[in-house]
Formats: sequence, structure tokens, C-alpha cells
Amino acid sequence: MGKTVRDHLVDILEELGQDKFKRFKAKLNVFPVKEGYSNIPRGRLEKADVLDVCDNLISYYREEYAVEVTVKLLTDINERDLADRFRKATGTGFSGEGQQPVPSIGATGKEVSPEGHFVDRYRVQLIERTAHVEPILDMLHGNVLDDEQYQTIRAGITSQEKMRKLYQLMPSWNKACKDRFYDALKAKNRFLIEDLEGN
Repeated sequence: MGKTVRDHLVDILEELGQDKFKRFKAKLNVFPVKEGYSNIPRGRLEKADVLDVCDNLISYYREEYAVEVTVKLLTDINERDLADRFRKATGTGFSGEGQQPVPSIGATGKEVSPEGHFVDRYRVQLIERTAHVEPILDMLHGNVLDDEQYQTIRAGITSQEKMRKLYQLMPSWNKACKDRFYDALKAKNRFLIEDLEGN
């Protein structure tokens, strides 16, 4: 099996010395992200090791934008060689040019489109616009979320915080889990889903 974006990310960040890695994390906290994304909080980065930073990059920005952010930050800290290697390894340019994503096979054996699942495509809008998260969590509890995950997400103060915590679990989900999440969203936030599907 080929390396994932996360594997390449780990490889590249492990090549930074301790000082450069510290600078990378400091810049990551204040990086001017695109509209619809938010910076990774300083508290999540202060004591984070390479694996933690990689997990945060992918859960906050998803793979394609995480590559773009990483390339720009490596360039900012004068690690242009590493930035070039990382860009070539992932087949992505600064604005997403380069290799097209390869369609993957989902849990059902059907080809998944390169655009990804509905809940991946509309991550930002779903985080910002989902008003009542508890009914969705109740539907996911037991089949997608275990007790600990359920309680951790419910402890979030705002709906946005709860949705972000839910999305942080998503890299470990298969298509069936995402389908259940979509069904729960549609059952409890029908008008929001219809609005997004109409775009």
C-alpha cells in the first residue's frame, strides 16, 4: 500500500530539527488560513509532537489544504528543499494543481468520487451551521460513537465546538460511519442539508 498524505507529513516534519519544529508550530498557530477554516488553537500545539501536529493539520484542514499550509510554512522557515520534496511526494502544487486524486474504493465496494463524501465536502458549512448537535450525537451513539467519545463531544460548549470534536474523529471512520452521520444530519437538520445539496 502506498504512503498516505499523513505518512508523508510525518516524514517531512520529523526531518525538522527541534528548533525548526518549534518555529513551524508557532507559525502554524497564526497562519492566515483561508475563509471557512480556523487556526489550530495554541493549546493544542504547545506540547504537541510530530504525530499530534499531523493529526491536527489533517483534522482541521483535511488533506489537500493541509499540504498547502505545510508547504507554505516550510517555505516561511527557510526549508524550501523539504517543501519541494513534500509537494512532489504528495503530487500537489500550491493551489492544488498536480496529480488528480485517485478514486478510492469505499466500504460498499463502489468507487468513491474524488470529491469525497458529502460530510467531507461540506465540513466547514456543517460545522458553522448545525444548530442542534445533541440529537445527531444521540443517533450516532452506540453504532459510530462509543460512550467516551459521546461524552467528550457533548462536553463542548458551543455547537461549533461539538461539531469540530466530531470531525476530529472522522479520519478513523469508514464510509458506513459517514453515511450514518449524513442520515443523522438529514433527520435532524433537514433544511440545512437540502440547502447544501441544492448548491
